[in-house]
Amino acid sequence: MLQSMTAFAARSGQTETHAWTWELRGVNGKGLDLRLRLPDWIPGLEPVVRAAVQSRVARGSVTLGLRISARDSGHGALQIDPVALRSVLAMLGRVEAEAAAQGLSLAPSSAVEILGLRGLADSAAPETETEPETAPLLAALSADLTPLLDEFMAMRASEGAALATVLCDHLATISTLTSRAAEVAEARRDQIEETLRASLARVMETAAGVDPDRVAQELALIAVKADVTEELDRLRAHVAAAETLLASGEPVGRRLDFLMQEFNREANTLCSKAQSTGLTRVGLDLKATIDQMREQVQNVE
Repeated sequence: MLQSMTAFAARSGQTETHAWTWELRGVNGKGLDLRLRLPDWIPGLEPVVRAAVQSRVARGSVTLGLRISARDSGHGALQIDPVALRSVLAMLGRVEAEAAAQGLSLAPSSAVEILGLRGLADSAAPETETEPETAPLLAALSADLTPLLDEFMAMRASEGAALATVLCDHLATISTLTSRAAEVAEARRDQIEETLRASLARVMETAAGVDPDRVAQELALIAVKADVTEELDRLRAHVAAAETLLASGEPVGRRLDFLMQEFNREANTLCSKAQSTGLTRVGLDLKATIDQMREQVQNVE
């Protein structure tokens, strides 16, 4: 099945001590460009994640992020700084004493107001994580990574199926236009022969001493250069090759991209050899369809 390089997946999980959220994004790229945004305090996490993604994804620019937070287990509990508390209370006492000396009456301070002062009560810093403590978390994250990748690959497959339909439609259009070009080229054959004979007659009438065999050879070369049979045959061969690639079920994005260059080369040559409005119009339609198909191919893995 054709795979798209564009996909997104997100997943959340938790243990008794931690909660986490994964985000996995993919867009098109020339190769596999894997960017990981992981906590650095979990030993062994990065190689596990990198190996898991690389085993499933062959091509694309992939970004995987992980956010982890500690659940209520002593982490983040408020602690009072006793030194700061004694300093605050001493300053309050001096302020109240000075106010009384000047005959001023101050409203009593509440405990809530005192606790709200900066630096008095802070969250306790989490304990330093050690490998024995993070081992269960690493195991849980590794297990949760599999369904995340399953969801990501399912979206790539869904997008790939839609891409395959679009690409098949483009190939059908190219095949139809190629057949149309063959019909127009055949219809212009008599016109080209008449034009060449008339040109030969004019040359022979106006140019004294011209070797008629030499003139005939030159006109024959012109006729050969105007022949588009080879270009049409190659376009048909490219359509068949593209259909085979789409049905292969393998990562074929690079090969399809190369094939699109060959499609475009034949369409350009066809237009340069057209020598008729009808064939030029068909050639331009071919180029437009090939360009549209090439844009879609950029998303194929």
